[in-house]
Amino acid sequence: MSTMLDFFFYNEISPKEKLGPTGRTIEAKLLKRINAVIAIMRDVEKTQTKPTVAMIQSLFETEEPKKKSLIVEKKYANEKKEVRFREKQNPSNQL
Repeated sequence: MSTMLDFFFYNEISPKEKLGPTGRTIEAKLLKRINAVIAIMRDVEKTQTKPTVAMIQSLFETEEPKKKSLIVEKKYANEKKEVRFREKQNPSNQL
């Protein structure tokens, strides 16, 4: 009995005082806070990180522009080469 009384005396606590939260209550509070931090990190990832990465990737992606031939080139490539204008011949110049 004397040893028990000495314990309370040296540690400056009273047997009538509540020592504070137990290990179980501390663990439960920590788990709640950890889950809250995980939820915050997931939200940041969804709303900030992924869209930002997608925008940056789209800026750095470079594709070779497809070379399109001009419409005029296609038109003249399929046409037969015909003379559209001819010089008018004067009967006086034929001499």
